[in-house]
Amino acid sequence: MTRAKHGRPVHHWRRDVVELAALFTAVAAADAVANLIGHGPDGPALLVVSAAVLIATAGFHTWWARRHGHAPPADDTGTRPPSDAAPEDSGTVSRDSALWRMRTTVRDEPGSLATLCAALAGRRVDILSLQTHPLAEGTVDEFLLRAPDGLTASEITRAVSLAGGADTWIERADAHDLVDAPTRVLGLAARTALDAVELPLALRQLLGRCTIRSLPAAQAGAGRGPGTVPAEGVMEETVLRLRAPEGGVITVERPYLPFTPTEFARARALVELDTRLGPRLPRGRDVLTLPEGGDITVRRAGEGDLAAAKALHERCSARTLGMRYHGPAGDADRYLNHLLGPRFGRTLAAQSASGRIVALGHLLWDGDETEVALLVEDAWQRRGIGGELLRRLVAMAAEAGCESVYAVTQASNTGMVAAMRGLGLPLDYQIEEGTLVITARLNATAPGAPLPQGRYGEPIGRE
Repeated sequence: MTRAKHGRPVHHWRRDVVELAALFTAVAAADAVANLIGHGPDGPALLVVSAAVLIATAGFHTWWARRHGHAPPADDTGTRPPSDAAPEDSGTVSRDSALWRMRTTVRDEPGSLATLCAALAGRRVDILSLQTHPLAEGTVDEFLLRAPDGLTASEITRAVSLAGGADTWIERADAHDLVDAPTRVLGLAARTALDAVELPLALRQLLGRCTIRSLPAAQAGAGRGPGTVPAEGVMEETVLRLRAPEGGVITVERPYLPFTPTEFARARALVELDTRLGPRLPRGRDVLTLPEGGDITVRRAGEGDLAAAKALHERCSARTLGMRYHGPAGDADRYLNHLLGPRFGRTLAAQSASGRIVALGHLLWDGDETEVALLVEDAWQRRGIGGELLRRLVAMAAEAGCESVYAVTQASNTGMVAAMRGLGLPLDYQIEEGTLVITARLNATAPGAPLPQGRYGEPIGRE
């Protein structure tokens, strides 16, 4: 260590005297040895051999230090620049890798998880995240894995089984799964707090691929449903039943994978948050100018718009209602409670300058599929209102992670067909006995390609 004073190094005369004394002593010793050996009969030859031995020793030491890295270079400061070339066998996973989500049950014993991790490491599988779900007997461990691209699911599960894992389930993952669990849960809670319609979607994203159904309170208590569910909910292997905020029952079913108590507690907390916040809708609204002039306002609609929606039905012709509901016009009103309910989807309303609702667009959660439906008052048809509502509904479906949306209409409904074609997305058509089902695939856009745009610039087609 070199000390400094006022920014300059401090030298001591004692150190200089010691160095000079050592130098003189070395010179005297060398002169004595040279005189002693040089005056002998073989003195010069012995000196030459000694010099050669010393040179060879120094060369060998230098080679050995460079070969094994024992001696740092003279200007080494303790930090070495990274090498451009990686070791041949560094134990890292190659860039050609795949993401997997895996669950397995292990014994609740010390060392059982370590054995499992060692088995995965032996297959060069990297563990990116781990969640534990304690059970009465054993523990369910949920992994996010990065494995070499050539490693199959069966090979991974075989290695896990040999390491003591049981009831193993595995599926491919994507980049969205890289978000850690607390961050994902907080994001879902924020979405639910802003909009009551988000609860079914939040539950689906929280619990993975599952089917969510809402049963109104009248049906749940009338013998046509699972009956009254206690406040704490019910967990039955692959089925969760939770008391809905409005008094009905929310059923979550995942046949391929049993639920754990940890997942049940998370779902129950999310439903409780929704219950405490009460009915709510986003207050945002857009004022749009139609191509022929005049303004309309597009906003979210809910159960509070029931009277205005019934008035819209009264102003629509029987043909328009028949195109929309595929049945007698008199039965249309009974669908409105379901359509405007926050548990079944999202509804957009188009209002005229006078505040009257002139069109409704519905996005309905139908199990793993999503349906879109439109109703436009006769006097406001052919003005682009239906197409505008449809573009916004499809954008909502894409944001929610839906892979496709479908519309059920009649083959003679040219307006709906034109609106679906105006999305600019791949469409599938199925016609049976005059009923036309048009399916738009939202996940068909190539990665990195620009999304189709609506008339007013909203992206459509992919989250």
